[in-house]
Amino acid sequence: MGAPALLRPGLRPALPTPPQAALSPQEAAKRLNSVVPVKFTISSRTDAGVHALCNAAHLDVQRRSGQPPFSPEVLAEALNAHLRHPAIRILQAFRVPSDFHARHAATSRTYLYRLVTGCHRPDQLSVFERNRCWPLRAGCLDVGAMQEAAQHLLGTHDFSAFQSAGSPATSSVRTLRRASVSPDPGSPFVLPQENRLRFWNLEFESQSFLYRQVRRMTAVLVAVGLGALMPAQVKVILESRDPLGRHQARVAPAHGLFLKSVLYGRLGGNPASVQREGKEAPGWPKNLQLENSSPKVGGLE
Repeated sequence: MGAPALLRPGLRPALPTPPQAALSPQEAAKRLNSVVPVKFTISSRTDAGVHALCNAAHLDVQRRSGQPPFSPEVLAEALNAHLRHPAIRILQAFRVPSDFHARHAATSRTYLYRLVTGCHRPDQLSVFERNRCWPLRAGCLDVGAMQEAAQHLLGTHDFSAFQSAGSPATSSVRTLRRASVSPDPGSPFVLPQENRLRFWNLEFESQSFLYRQVRRMTAVLVAVGLGALMPAQVKVILESRDPLGRHQARVAPAHGLFLKSVLYGRLGGNPASVQREGKEAPGWPKNLQLENSSPKVGGLE
């Protein structure tokens, strides 16, 4: 691996070297000096403002003849060195079979949405929690009603009512495996005198989601929790298949949403636990785990 540009000797070493600009993962991958152009394929794209606790991607790196393939550790280190991005880091890299596809091979995606109640003004929320949850003025939520409403969303349905315009999906049928509403143990950034604040987690699991589906389902469940909707009305909204209806047209703010995990069943579940035996060819792709905060790329939730 060649040294980063920041470390190359110059003609006037006494002058400070200007810092490198932050690169996207795709741009950082191009710095690996692959014989063929590197195509960076990510498992799940997100709207601007949405966070990712763990995303996944794959890329093929073909080195010159006689050069050994990058080890997973060196690849992750090199990409992070080129990235220099304040909101993205590579957590782990490992080799996968040549037919692996980070997006299509995923068997499960889980999204987490964070709420906080009792927040009457934006300045009542810790600066460390701002843009990390949806602050609600209400002092409480009817969590039992939200849980009851969430049951209507489970299973295989046409989720057209929860899809925003602009989705590239050819079918709006999805299978929602899990939808839960639970109290958050509490934020470490909340002071004792701020005990009026209560944090809540909504989690949704499916193989894939429609564009803004999670944020629209969240908005409807919050409406139930606030008493603006009855749990049974969620089933009516779902069966209407109307994305422009009065209640389902609202979209929860992007900054409360986190891509929590992406799993690959045939590789043994969580990519972090995958260990492949044997010697891989230099052209085999590598899979990456990424962590990012508020990525500025458009696409699916």
